[in-house]
Amino acid sequence: MAATTSAAVTESPGLETQRKEIESMLQEHELCAGDTWYLVERRWYEQWKEYVVTGDQNSSSFPGQIDNTELFEELDSYHLKERLVENEDFVLIPAEAWRNLLAWYGMVDDQPALERKVVDLPSTVKVEVYPVEIFLCLHSNMENVVTAQFSRADHIRKYKRIEKQFDVVERAETRLWMKSSDTCCERLRNVHVNVLDSSLSSGMTVIMEMRNEDGTWPSSRPQIMNSVEEQESYRGQPGVCGLTNLGNTCFMNSALQCLSNTPPLTEYFLQSAYLEELNFTNPLGMKGEIAEAYADVIKQMWSGRHYSVVPRLFKTKVGHFASQFLGYQQHDSQELLSFLLDGLHEDLNRVKNKEYIELRDADGRPDQEVAEEAWNNHRRRNNSVIVDTFHGLFKSTLVCPECRKVSVTFDPFCYLSVPLPVSKDRVMEVFFVSLDPVAKPVQHRLVVPKAGKVFDLCSALSEMTNVSVNQMVVADVFNHRFYKIYHADESLSCILDRDDIFVYVKPEEGDEVVLALYLRERSHYRDSGSGSSSCGTSLFGHPLLMAVPRVQCSRNALYHLFLQRTKDSASASCSAGTNERQAKRKGYQARRRKLLFSIHAVNSNGTTERGMGEDGTQPYVAIDWDPDMKKKCYNENEAEKYVKHQSMEVPHQQTTVQLQECIELFTTVEILEEENPWYCPICKKHQLATKKLDLWSLPEVLIIHLKRFSYTKYSREKLDIIVDFPLRHLDFSGCLLRKTGTNGEPPSRYDLIAVSNHYGGLRDGHYTSYARNKDNGQWYYFDDNKVTYAREEQIVTNAAYLLFYHRQDKIRQPTLPPPSDSSSSPTQPANVTSHKHDGMERATSCVNMETD
Repeated sequence: MAATTSAAVTESPGLETQRKEIESMLQEHELCAGDTWYLVERRWYEQWKEYVVTGDQNSSSFPGQIDNTELFEELDSYHLKERLVENEDFVLIPAEAWRNLLAWYGMVDDQPALERKVVDLPSTVKVEVYPVEIFLCLHSNMENVVTAQFSRADHIRKYKRIEKQFDVVERAETRLWMKSSDTCCERLRNVHVNVLDSSLSSGMTVIMEMRNEDGTWPSSRPQIMNSVEEQESYRGQPGVCGLTNLGNTCFMNSALQCLSNTPPLTEYFLQSAYLEELNFTNPLGMKGEIAEAYADVIKQMWSGRHYSVVPRLFKTKVGHFASQFLGYQQHDSQELLSFLLDGLHEDLNRVKNKEYIELRDADGRPDQEVAEEAWNNHRRRNNSVIVDTFHGLFKSTLVCPECRKVSVTFDPFCYLSVPLPVSKDRVMEVFFVSLDPVAKPVQHRLVVPKAGKVFDLCSALSEMTNVSVNQMVVADVFNHRFYKIYHADESLSCILDRDDIFVYVKPEEGDEVVLALYLRERSHYRDSGSGSSSCGTSLFGHPLLMAVPRVQCSRNALYHLFLQRTKDSASASCSAGTNERQAKRKGYQARRRKLLFSIHAVNSNGTTERGMGEDGTQPYVAIDWDPDMKKKCYNENEAEKYVKHQSMEVPHQQTTVQLQECIELFTTVEILEEENPWYCPICKKHQLATKKLDLWSLPEVLIIHLKRFSYTKYSREKLDIIVDFPLRHLDFSGCLLRKTGTNGEPPSRYDLIAVSNHYGGLRDGHYTSYARNKDNGQWYYFDDNKVTYAREEQIVTNAAYLLFYHRQDKIRQPTLPPPSDSSSSPTQPANVTSHKHDGMERATSCVNMETD
């Protein structure tokens, strides 16, 4: 990647000129394959935008040097954090804009520039934030592993770097193997394709093999084939098989495990019934490729000959036909499932030529008649194993609020997306800092309205502390400084759960100045390349807000006030010598003459020094400590301690709701949103009609999607509510409108067969699954390539996201009894294994290479 940047800062143009130049570059530069763009930490960039719009050369919003610290996992290797999000964590700027910003502001010492290439991928051109990271080694020495990064647009011919890395003899005949699991390798035959088309992904190992002098290949020798014999002799329970994580593909693995354990669909593929129904001409389909790729995965998983399967070809096919799943970012298992069911349906649709069918409104006709007509019309265009297994029918009723026109339609569905009851409150944790100079901050847990204001937060805290709301100042503390000081009327939605919020107390109205106080440490060496007097200092500790009588704003008076504020964290011997004995009077007097720290007026970032209280803005002051004096006299651990309020001791009550409540909420009458009105044929205009959904008929396999991800104009959150769902006898007889069937009563009881789980929050997380094996009736827990026994009492958690239910009258009883100890012990038998996923272990473990 790029080298570190340490060039001296050049004289920058005026702020308006800076703004216009950068904005012009951003508008003119389109993404073009091969171009270079740069990542810049979003907070720094937003600070710069504020500075050039509202500030001047001495503005308090001066951003300082470019600092991407928050984008790195750790500062030794400068490895980028996983799952960074554009415009939330970073912004992308073209190379020309980067060069200008670097010349004007410089960059924090030793940080590398985050240079990234624009790549041309199927259906999209994008900046490749995360290149593919591959482990490289020679077959003859697989313990010597190096790491290399490739762009997905790079051609595999770049593997020549392996030859240079390992001093391979020039003109030696070589071949490559891709290794993504503990036991299997695959030949990388075509080196003229790019990394994307070759299915290479982060975390895989590329092994270079050199032909022997006798013309043979080392991998063809019998001793290398032992691993093949071992794998061929392995016999395990069919379906009890892990799936290798190709790089953030746990969402795909979780959905695949749930579908794999759906008996009617799996038996359809295992019996090769799909071969007779592949639809290669359907313009809405994928030429049968998705169905064939899915069949390959299922047949491997149910062969009983694999501990774990690598779904690389399937992943490639999915990305080819659905560009949103290209690359290796985290995605939603429900979105993948929706795409896959639709893709399988169209690839296996028995209807070759879809006729046009004009839909009719009910117009007062009986529901039974309208429903049968809608279902027959649906089957005339859509007839596949997916429809047979997963499709049901809704009844949708719309009522015009003006003329009371009632519109009834029946619509097919493939899964139920049911809402979860959303609390109107939010739990927030804040640190309360009192006026007492020696008191520790107190951490409080508050319950506030989700749609509330900062004033509501202060009101809740006021009830706990008996401090007036008017005395509170709410601030976001980030990187040892005040990132933002909030106004009382600002929305709480702008405060994220991960923000460190401090609430400071200021005195009642009086002749006092509220100072923002930063702690800085001076370095022994100053940067001669910059004229800024603030160079050579770094912030540390928590910032403070202090109310200072206006008459005590001299440096000498401030020194003694600040000394009192920090005396609890400074050692007694250095705070003023109050505990020194008279035998030590001479040393005391010497120390007294030497100040512990110096005081400087600075900007809001704690960088540029300026006059006290310029522009009438919030005054910021920095206490600068000499490193040796700080080491002797300042106890950083003691200074950053805090006390937990009793509200933190009260366990957070986990909300639990019944699945039936969610289904009832799904069928509740609601008013259409303004963005999605209904056109009333009587009023001849769009209306905000009332809408009610009811269940008319249910499929053989019912998928229930619990809508845990909530997006409103006030907040974005993941709901960690526990939904208590039954493992057996889920009964829909009370809410199913269709009351007559072939035997007088439609089947309405279901048993659980699989669950897709999501752990984590909105921006990141991990997917796993529980599933019941159709052959032996045993429950298993699938975590990528790890498989363990599961007990029924483990299955209901607050991570449940997708529920798979099988209708009881269609369930075939297992032919094999579950293991006798499965109910009491989750230990792993020989065929339920757990594999580590460390790159070095991949390279050094036993290798299975195919022969030509």
